[in-house]
Amino acid sequence: MTVLSIIRDCLDALLHPSARYDALTRARHRAFMAPRLLGSLAAFAAFPIYLVVRGAPSALEVAAFAWLIAPILLSWFLSRTGRYEGAHVLSSLALAGLIMAVAVTTGGIESFAAVWLVVVPLEAALSASRRVTAFASLLALSCAGILILVGHFGWLPLSEPSAAERSALIALGVASATLYAAGLAFGAESLARTSVALLSREEERYRLLARNMSDVISRHQRNGAVQFISPAAEAMLGMPVTQLLGHGLFDRVHVADRPAYLTALSDAARGDVRSVEFRLRREPAGSERGQIDFIWVEMRCRPLDQDRARDVMQEAEVVAVMRDVTDRKLSEQALDQARSAAEAADAAKTRFLATMSHELRTPLNAIIGFSEMIAQEQTLMLGAAQRKEYAELINASGQHLLSVVNGILDMSKMESGNFEIASEPFAPRASLMHCCNLLALKARENGIDLITDAPQDLPVMTGDPRAFKQIVLNLVANAIKFTERGGQVTVTAAVSGSQLALRISDTGVGIAPDDLERIGAPFFQAGKTYQRRHEGTGLGLSIVKSLVALHLGELTVQSRLGEGTAVTVKLPLVYTPPQVKLADEKAGESKIATLTPVLRQEAQNQPALVKKSA
Repeated sequence: MTVLSIIRDCLDALLHPSARYDALTRARHRAFMAPRLLGSLAAFAAFPIYLVVRGAPSALEVAAFAWLIAPILLSWFLSRTGRYEGAHVLSSLALAGLIMAVAVTTGGIESFAAVWLVVVPLEAALSASRRVTAFASLLALSCAGILILVGHFGWLPLSEPSAAERSALIALGVASATLYAAGLAFGAESLARTSVALLSREEERYRLLARNMSDVISRHQRNGAVQFISPAAEAMLGMPVTQLLGHGLFDRVHVADRPAYLTALSDAARGDVRSVEFRLRREPAGSERGQIDFIWVEMRCRPLDQDRARDVMQEAEVVAVMRDVTDRKLSEQALDQARSAAEAADAAKTRFLATMSHELRTPLNAIIGFSEMIAQEQTLMLGAAQRKEYAELINASGQHLLSVVNGILDMSKMESGNFEIASEPFAPRASLMHCCNLLALKARENGIDLITDAPQDLPVMTGDPRAFKQIVLNLVANAIKFTERGGQVTVTAAVSGSQLALRISDTGVGIAPDDLERIGAPFFQAGKTYQRRHEGTGLGLSIVKSLVALHLGELTVQSRLGEGTAVTVKLPLVYTPPQVKLADEKAGESKIATLTPVLRQEAQNQPALVKKSA
């Protein structure tokens, strides 16, 4: 342990508690106390030697040595109160008093001690206070003026030293004042060096925080212009911070979110604390040129200076902290989609129960009722014709019940992903004509013209022939069911590029625009005016929609209420099953990551591939 460290520890023990936790304040207090205590102790140590050499001191010399107690008292004052400016004021008063006492007895303004008045404001400058420095300057000027007045009116003691003594005293005064001023200069330089080192250390600390924080800190003008933004913006947006200064950040805000962004900054400039969420455009590294990707950002902003924010005459500034909340938004979006799916499932369950309660009860009642009548044929004395009629009714009810159950099973397989496409070559015209011939009798019984237009040269296509027939049967049966007597159902087939286009149109009751949006949903039956007049589970078009999607085709429904409906199905001539399902899932995730405004609608419409127009 060196002598300097021992002295520093002793001085630190004397410091006021308010100065122990701030490095710059501690250095200033130490610089004030150290020279005064050491100077006073050195002077007291030299006092006996002075007495031996000088002999009996004069009254002035005794007063000068007594003044050496003042620095000790000033150090004690600063140690107990911590009032740094007050200690400097008392030090200026004590030094000026000593100078006046010596100067009055040794020639006034012409005294060797008068030059020390220059030291008074220099010493006060170490306080880093303009008030203390101004006070010390006025004090030195006042003392000089008093010395001039005292000399002018002849109030000075009549003591004329010799020329040699006068020259020696002047040299002593100038040399001592110069040495003291040099000590003050070195002290000021030490304090300045300490201040620069502390400032550099503080800047390095904040720079370290700014570089390693994941949140982005920015400073804005009231109009949103960025004056400063932390380096974390480079990792968030993938671009240099220099391009975000000014209105660079505003230009990357999503157009729909810009009003909310500017409103939050304006409110914060008026003194409020605001929080806003908006989208920022970024261009990820390695992305294709022109690719646009948005992230969700949460920004909390507040005024940089509360007092300045309340002053309408000055332009307030805003400090903001931005955080990437894309993951949270995706979670909220997934939760919202899950909630919508649960609500849709609950509504589907309700529709299923409402529909099945009628569709299952009606044929079961017929089967049970007519079977009981056949069982009691002796009591009821039924003839052969009646038994045959009842058996046909029981068979028809059973067939209807079987078709309902098969439809439910097929729909369940499709929704669970267990329905497999058995792809093989087949002739679409033959399948189409076979389906139309099966339904021709039903159309004739309902008084409806069924017209089929299928060219002879339709090429062979690759797909699931059973699914193809089910598509045609469901669509044509629906068209016949909802067409009034005397109407017409037209079935056409044609090749369009690499697809087979089927069009089933009718002149039936049509579909309302509100119902057209929900058409194809399981167990949904459109229209309140005709819903009760036609039997069905509402699974026909839903099954068609799923089968078309499994074939990577496209389904379009066009309808106008009271004028009829036209359904167009486009199926690829060569069905190619998807090879990598994971790639589609990743593509879907990438699309979600952009958080486009129509995300939920796309998510609902993508697997269906259904177009609807009124």
